[in-house]
Amino acid sequence: MILLKLNGGITIKIIITGGFGFIGSNLVNYFMQENENEVIVIDNLSRKGAKINYKWLQDLFGNNKNFTFVKEDIRNFDGIKNLFKDVDKVFHTAGQVAVTTSIIDPITDFKINVEGTLNILESIRQTNTDASILFTSTNKVYGNLEIYDVVLRNNRWDFKDLRDGNSENTPVDFHSPYGCSKGAADAYMKDYYRIYGIKTVVFRMSCIYGQRQFGNEDQGWVAHFIISSILGKPLTIYGDGKQVRDILYVDDLVSAMELATKYIDKTKGNVYNIGGGPNNVISLLELIEIIENRLKRKIDLSFDEWRPGDQKVYYSNISKAKSHFKWNPKINKYEGISKLFDWVIKNKELIKNIFK
Repeated sequence: MILLKLNGGITIKIIITGGFGFIGSNLVNYFMQENENEVIVIDNLSRKGAKINYKWLQDLFGNNKNFTFVKEDIRNFDGIKNLFKDVDKVFHTAGQVAVTTSIIDPITDFKINVEGTLNILESIRQTNTDASILFTSTNKVYGNLEIYDVVLRNNRWDFKDLRDGNSENTPVDFHSPYGCSKGAADAYMKDYYRIYGIKTVVFRMSCIYGQRQFGNEDQGWVAHFIISSILGKPLTIYGDGKQVRDILYVDDLVSAMELATKYIDKTKGNVYNIGGGPNNVISLLELIEIIENRLKRKIDLSFDEWRPGDQKVYYSNISKAKSHFKWNPKINKYEGISKLFDWVIKNKELIKNIFK
């Protein structure tokens, strides 16, 4: 329900789950810049870096009556259900995010990613809320993409014939408990649109990177490589380093999320592959070279076996997103890497405390 303010303005009520995570905190900061938005953050502060992002946002908006923090876990249905009354938009970014963690503890991975997502959908359904909900899924739902031939091209792996990248028409093929849990949540989103008419949108995302990201070896590899290199920590590459991803700067992701909900009449019930696209493909070794050139020194680097579920090649065909909600990445990979590098340098002491 969109509320009218006494001064004639409009208040849009937004819930962001995992609002002190990497993507969530950038979303909160973006939407709080607009006076007409009321933002409610649901977060259990369990992730490394969440308390730091919470303090950052609290310092910025803690005295703003349009900013509310609810410390709660999305697995607790009774604790979150009534928060969704009269909400206009939901951005569901909370989740277990690492393949390696899911392999170690698949039950917790399931409860967070599947049960937690179902709790949010049921909260919307049971409170009769006419909200749109955008879910951040993953390219891992496509598995190893063994249906496509890959070749070495310019010292990096590439699709042999798929020049525009992986499209939404590719069959899902879950690999790893993480792929299963995100894929199941992804499927629930699509089905709640079909069965209940809830205005769901799914983003199957490639590698997102940017400020407020405290990447580690399990997830957030672009930030992890930059942070470790700046702090002088050794790096391990799993595989040959020639595997590639399309990387997308977080500001471009936030723009896509806003546009997808702005054009909800077109986007509801749809799945979109979201990433930097073919123009922003980079290999692990290419990123290492960029970092070494910036630091003017070699990085302490070692290699290990490929990890389960790792794709040699993944980059997104983003033409559907371009067509449906007029979105296109604006920050190229070199500019984005430079921006993240500068942010890490500026916040080096803060980051050191996380990775003690």
